[in-house]
Amino acid sequence: MLWLKRWNFIERAKLERELWEAFEARENLEAKIEELQAWIAAAEPSEPTLADQRFRLEVWTTTLARIRKIEAMMAGKRR
Repeated sequence: MLWLKRWNFIERAKLERELWEAFEARENLEAKIEELQAWIAAAEPSEPTLADQRFRLEVWTTTLARIRKIEAMMAGKRR
């Protein structure tokens, strides 16, 4: 079923929104991603949510790149 989530816009949007909300709350996004990476690295291969967490990491990583790009563009406009 994970393959379906990968192509489902709504599922991706939910995960993207998680990171955007963290950004809006001024959380440390890199630390949040590192924490997820550490969880994935420590997880047993039989962990039932491992595939979902790997997918979350993939979405968050691409979303973080977009957030930083938008931040850089907005910083240039403020000057």
